[in-house]
Amino acid sequence: MKPVFTRLTALLLAPLAALHAADTPKPYGKSKPNIVIILADDLGYGDVGFNGQVKFKTPNIDKMTRDGVRMANFYSGAPVCGPSRAALMYGQHTGHNPIRRNPGWTASGKGPQMGVDDIIIPKELKRAGYTTAVIGKWALNDDLKSNTGHPLKQGFDLFYGFNTHGEAHEHWPDFIWDGETKVILNKGIKGGNWTNKYAYADDLFQKKALDYIEQQDAKTPFFMYLNFTIPHKGYSVPQESRLPYENLGWPKEIKGSGYNNDPDANSAYAGMISRMDGYVGEIRAKLEALGIAENTLIIFTSDNGHEFSSNFFNSGGGFKGKKRDLFEGGIHAPTAIVWPKVIKPGTTIESPFAFWDVLPTLCDISGIKPSAKTDGISFLPSLKGDIEGQKNHEYLYWEFGENAGPVQAVRFGNWKAVRLWDKATSSLGDIQLFELKSDMSESSNLAKQHPEIASQALHYMTIARNEDPEYPLTLIRRGNGK
Repeated sequence: MKPVFTRLTALLLAPLAALHAADTPKPYGKSKPNIVIILADDLGYGDVGFNGQVKFKTPNIDKMTRDGVRMANFYSGAPVCGPSRAALMYGQHTGHNPIRRNPGWTASGKGPQMGVDDIIIPKELKRAGYTTAVIGKWALNDDLKSNTGHPLKQGFDLFYGFNTHGEAHEHWPDFIWDGETKVILNKGIKGGNWTNKYAYADDLFQKKALDYIEQQDAKTPFFMYLNFTIPHKGYSVPQESRLPYENLGWPKEIKGSGYNNDPDANSAYAGMISRMDGYVGEIRAKLEALGIAENTLIIFTSDNGHEFSSNFFNSGGGFKGKKRDLFEGGIHAPTAIVWPKVIKPGTTIESPFAFWDVLPTLCDISGIKPSAKTDGISFLPSLKGDIEGQKNHEYLYWEFGENAGPVQAVRFGNWKAVRLWDKATSSLGDIQLFELKSDMSESSNLAKQHPEIASQALHYMTIARNEDPEYPLTLIRRGNGK
């Protein structure tokens, strides 16, 4: 285990780090690759065939692992969407990220908002000559009055989708945004789009994504950040995707939440994921048809763990917990990456990486240095197969807080530590310590057997975060719970 730098050591090394950051590396390869990130919404680790799903098929997503790499230990930024997506965009974990919780869960009750001068992935890639687009669920601009988090103010050239967090909770929405224009989808008819089902949001996003790829200049690299809302709660899908699962003798799951759901949630859930798998296949086919697949990097992953409560599908893939948990089931993301010119087909990367590693990796690939502080490490060496040359994390850190109170987690090597809120003492409780290689389900707390390792975990939890008055490690009783 690497020693923890002291504050004095960090200060002494700062000038050297600044000098190194001034270097301008060359982009990897002869030309900069196009970059596509496809993000699912609440897709569980076990919801894809390459991680063991057998009740429904994901052939196109599975094929990505055969053509590229399966990231066996890749983590989302948080166990809910807002801070997770922010961790991806900023390249910072939730100990430093300016958006650490969903709207409604700050100390003041105000929604977190991006600043116009914030540095995120599209701004970095524009420095490297990329055109940029975000399609689908953005969910990082909840203050429409200030509108500073609008994608067109955050480095994107094109935006089509859901602007605020709450908008993305309907698969048959009444409106979406095209840039700064609100596009009405319910045709003004009573009952709206849900009752009459005129437009399925992800179908619209898929069409826009295919059109965007088609329209790109072959001489200019592009970055497309495609955010599907599948399979978030509000389980519903066009009939043709649900039909294959309706007469298989499955139990009828009826979900009685505040969301609009189809009558049988099991068939809807399976149909949603099958439909998204089809989208992935269409995107890859479009790249192939245009002759640009060889020089396009595609990352497929999920913003957090599953929320679907049925055990019928084993969506957690054997991991403990789900959405809103910092156990593995809430943050261990199903992840596949394809880049034909670089990645050896059918490989697996075992080293732990996380959402905040994506920004420095994309900067590395495009030939620039990150221009703002990041908690991430470029995993380009691993993608190239250079495991020996890959720098690895000393630790990965998460924090989160909603109704159950604040929680913390850290992974270092094969050790994972979780600290839950203790209602009896109104404080964070004792460290729970797990050895993931032998206990992936986090069932055996080894803190008493290994007090020195538990102490190390607590040390990491302490140094990993900076204080933010909006995100204290205390219980906050507000929020919409979604």
